[in-house]
Amino acid sequence: MKPLLQVALDIIDREKTLRLAAETANSVDIIEAGTPLIKTVGLSIVRELKRLFPRKSIVADMKTADTGALEARLAFEAGADMTTVLGSASLFTIEEAILEAKIRGKKVMVDLIGVEDKLTRAQVIQRLNPDYIGVHTGIDEQVKGKSPFQNVRELIKLKVPLAVAGGIKLENLERLREFKPAIIIVGGGIIRKERPGEAAKAIKEKINELWSQD
Repeated sequence: MKPLLQVALDIIDREKTLRLAAETANSVDIIEAGTPLIKTVGLSIVRELKRLFPRKSIVADMKTADTGALEARLAFEAGADMTTVLGSASLFTIEEAILEAKIRGKKVMVDLIGVEDKLTRAQVIQRLNPDYIGVHTGIDEQVKGKSPFQNVRELIKLKVPLAVAGGIKLENLERLREFKPAIIIVGGGIIRKERPGEAAKAIKEKINELWSQD
């Protein structure tokens, strides 16, 4: 199955966010309000993105660590179609977020960022039936030379669809094909390019090409 393309708007400027969203919306399936963005301007940006792009799935990257139901509810009431919870959070927190999402017909991605033994933790988390498990290499880890390709292979046998993020760009997209991700998340590979709209279009076309035989 062809993966969805998610653009991660990990910036802290409202106007730049809206401009980038407008430039890339035609080529992406999912628009993510990144954690730094939400912390800077608040959940109102999620509401604004949903108003401007009602046909796109909007992710509030909350990276919830506690009060799972409350933070999920805040995200969904702001217009998010999906929110994120840390895989390192307690199972109670993860479960409460998932239950809140199911009540509202929304989705939860459990993000394994910072989790050392990703496979063991993911095997436990999948029993809670999240919509996605995120294999995420953070920006600080990328600086040290890490990438999601080092972790995703061991997780492909999970029953939960995978979302892959961290240093993904047009040049290394082909490496993801064998892992069969449900969502490919691209941040800097789109938003830090001189022409973000063209970068998103090129990545979307490459996804269509690589997965055309599936």
